[in-house]
Amino acid sequence: MKKVFYLKTCDTCLKILKKFDLTDWELREIKTEPITKEELAEMYEKTKSYEALFSKKSTQIKLRGIDVKSLQEKDFKKLLLEHYTFLKRPVFLTDNEIFVGNDKKNVAALEQFFGVSN
Repeated sequence: MKKVFYLKTCDTCLKILKKFDLTDWELREIKTEPITKEELAEMYEKTKSYEALFSKKSTQIKLRGIDVKSLQEKDFKKLLLEHYTFLKRPVFLTDNEIFVGNDKKNVAALEQFFGVSN
């Protein structure tokens, strides 16, 4: 299994996706096809943290008046299943590994995984 969860309106996601040959990857646009409970469980199995999958930059945080500091793992899980913007993206998921988000360290790890240099 090789899946990429991304948002087609996210320029950063698209820029990262263009760097790699994703021919044999399943591409999942999370707005039109939200993540399932099973997929979230797979992600959690690899990260051991719903918070690690949670985007603290989601516009929904301010709209809903959420105090992120007060959230617990069960809250992160609930929110991740409720609205697609809570997922930190892109997420590259394989049988053995997961790469979450667009920070430099994660992109560098992806480049190494794919054998791509800048």
